[in-house]
Amino acid sequence: MQWEGVVEFVAVAELQSFTAAAKRLGISTAQVSRQVSALEARLSTRLFHRTTRRVTATEAGQLYYQHCRQVLDSLEEAERLITDLQQTPKGTIKLTAPITYGERTLAPLLNNFLLHYPDVTLDLHLSNRVVDIVAEGFDLAIRLGTLEQSRLMAKRLSTRIQYVCASPAYLSRCGTPHSLTELDHHNCLRGNQDYWRFQENGKARTVRITGTLRSSSGRALVDAALKGIGIIQLPDYYVQSALDAGRLIALLDHYQPVNEGIWALYPHNRHLSPKIRHLLDYLGKALKPAPS
Repeated sequence: MQWEGVVEFVAVAELQSFTAAAKRLGISTAQVSRQVSALEARLSTRLFHRTTRRVTATEAGQLYYQHCRQVLDSLEEAERLITDLQQTPKGTIKLTAPITYGERTLAPLLNNFLLHYPDVTLDLHLSNRVVDIVAEGFDLAIRLGTLEQSRLMAKRLSTRIQYVCASPAYLSRCGTPHSLTELDHHNCLRGNQDYWRFQENGKARTVRITGTLRSSSGRALVDAALKGIGIIQLPDYYVQSALDAGRLIALLDHYQPVNEGIWALYPHNRHLSPKIRHLLDYLGKALKPAPS
């Protein structure tokens, strides 16, 4: 079957105008007229009634249009399917993320992503080490907090909230601090730093803290706080469930620091592959940034 003139014919039939059809197709009116005339000559039938005011399809033209429209619709659908096939995520994604955030928040989302895209293979490395993703062949790295300068591309996926909190038992026994200076009189359980970060009168401020426990494990600090040993400052993904259940009480809310970013970092590529682009979009929607 010869297709010359079919697209032009369908456009004229739908718009009832050679000029409007030419505009839709981005060609000249004369070219549309030539293609339709050639089609009519090939079919040995008149497809349109032409007057100076309007163009209408003949009975043969109406029948031919119905079939041509179906064929063009099928072709357009076939093109969409091929385009979607080419854009479907597939292949291996090598990703690194911090241990606790990766286990509690990220891994369930990544598993859901695999259910949606069975042609994707995930190579997930959970580590608190700052990985050189280019040198070690990673596609993505999830980083928390303030980013250092680098040549990597960064997309903000969400934010994390830092909470100072303690158990009701500790507060009943030792009292509730209402100012930053009162922390000097409390057992503040430390992570890797000897200070906590706050915001006071719109400015960032750090406060040195001391206590009977130092641990690089956020889970160990949460366990100690739940047992009434002292006060902790940790991100929401460590303490949110305990706060919601009332097992921990948030403190010093009016000194809460500005929410920190949760970032996806990836090498500087001009065009992201479908697997990476879909994963970034998916995580951005699933993580729903908390209001600052």
